[in-house]
Amino acid sequence: MAEAQKPLSHITLKRRQRFHRKRDVRPAVLAKANRLVVSVAAFIGLAFLAVIIVQAVFG
Repeated sequence: MAEAQKPLSHITLKRRQRFHRKRDVRPAVLAKANRLVVSVAAFIGLAFLAVIIVQAVFG
């Protein structure tokens, strides 16, 4: 008969979330990617506002 799987304990979950040097992305790379995403989002937002302002002035 197949045994029932044991539920994952809190310790097991905590161990799985730990940073693994060879497998995971480095935290510095993630921070750089986050800065890139924020800067691109800010650029898109400012471009959107600029288009609205230009349309209001010349429209």
